[in-house]
Amino acid sequence: MGSLEDVNDLRDWLGLAQEMGEVRTLSGAHWDKEIGAASEVNYRLPSPPALLFDAIEGYAPGQRVLTASMANARRLGMTLRLGTDLDDRGLVEALRTRPGEWVDSAHKYPAQEVDSGPVCENVVRAPDADLLAFPVPKWHEADGGRYIGTGCAVFTTDPDTGVLNAGAYRMQVQNGGRAASINMEAGKHGAAHVRAWFAREGRAPVTVSLGHDPLLLVVAGTEVPTGLSELEYAGAVRRRPVEVVRGEVTGLPVPAYSEIVLEGWLYPDRKEPEGPFGEWTGYYSGGVEPVLTMDVERIYHRDDPIQLGAPPGKPPHDYSYMRSVMKSAMIQDALVRAGLPGVEGVWAHEVGGGRQLLAVAIKQSYAGHARQAGYLTSQLPSAAYMNKFVIVVDADVDPRSLNDVMWAVCTRTDPAEDIETMRQTWGSRVDPLRAPGLPPFNTRAVIDACRPWTRLADFPRVAESGRELLDHVVRRWPDVLGGSR
Repeated sequence: MGSLEDVNDLRDWLGLAQEMGEVRTLSGAHWDKEIGAASEVNYRLPSPPALLFDAIEGYAPGQRVLTASMANARRLGMTLRLGTDLDDRGLVEALRTRPGEWVDSAHKYPAQEVDSGPVCENVVRAPDADLLAFPVPKWHEADGGRYIGTGCAVFTTDPDTGVLNAGAYRMQVQNGGRAASINMEAGKHGAAHVRAWFAREGRAPVTVSLGHDPLLLVVAGTEVPTGLSELEYAGAVRRRPVEVVRGEVTGLPVPAYSEIVLEGWLYPDRKEPEGPFGEWTGYYSGGVEPVLTMDVERIYHRDDPIQLGAPPGKPPHDYSYMRSVMKSAMIQDALVRAGLPGVEGVWAHEVGGGRQLLAVAIKQSYAGHARQAGYLTSQLPSAAYMNKFVIVVDADVDPRSLNDVMWAVCTRTDPAEDIETMRQTWGSRVDPLRAPGLPPFNTRAVIDACRPWTRLADFPRVAESGRELLDHVVRRWPDVLGGSR
């Protein structure tokens, strides 16, 4: 079997995943809704495999689309170079302290510029550049069009510092394949870069990778600290630099081992109607609104390129598991680094898209500890975007179990005393509660589901067996009770 150290691109990743028995191939699907629907069915399996679509209707065999790349612990652990045989608990344990360590060591792994790479096997220049030469799916039944950007990494730079940012934004094919709209959230780093370029030069350079080592989707889809390049962060995870080539038009770097790369410019007045699109909240969002659109100046692609798809939707969806794991690890690491004592665990629940419902387990050590944990978590940079509920529980509650968390809410929360709200916090345009035309504020609740500090000594004892006794009966009757604990 190949090793994690050998994984350099999507093809290496796919080969290792296939050796692990983690990939299923589906042939003959149509790009119009069938790929999306089959992916949706797959996400709802107990441990969904990666799904590789080939021989897509209307396109030559070899032009493939991959979905559910990191929808279980084994493949996410592989992607993060943590191991190839991790379960959920093992993955969470392996990730402890890692996000902070990756941030601290990222400067040691600057992107390495090379003269050429596999992505340069084919270079298509405008006006011949056509995005619909690739089997771009229409993912959901009511989507406004075909979305080439779901598992993408959109690259922008800070015009003052040159720091590169990678973000995962939805991208709809426009103008019959000659352009693509890029729907950036206003509070994201990429949008700030674009505004700065507009103010400085009246246009903004952009490149987009559409197929790559799924690690780049992880770093593009989570909040890496301001001023830190996602490519350097990815290098820290890999423990070796990411190789890049310079685009012919903008000069921006792009991964040399990408499957497909787009290059062009954004202009303040260049917009196309975009949406709606089935978003990670589980609802269609956006209606039809004008969105910044890039006319494609260059397409670079490998022979028989593979698109990395990551369509959102009602959870669980393509990247909800990945986001839950990564956000949980990043938030827990940030709480520890902020000096909060007694942090036992954090889980960003998949039902809330890994953002809207956070559970934090603490070992209470002073009056006000639970509220401090809740308020601090709700506004951490790694947690603040579109968070709606932070639930703080005692250390005897598993924050990963929604059943246990809600049991704690039902039995340890006094609604009149233990639920506090914060208003006009950082929301999103994709929030189904946001009325059209209003700013993307949201409201969030901090729920104290810990035993009351004043009643720790006399609060009723939980009616459950101890861990040693549970382990004993499972070991005695493993065939009936499910194996070793």
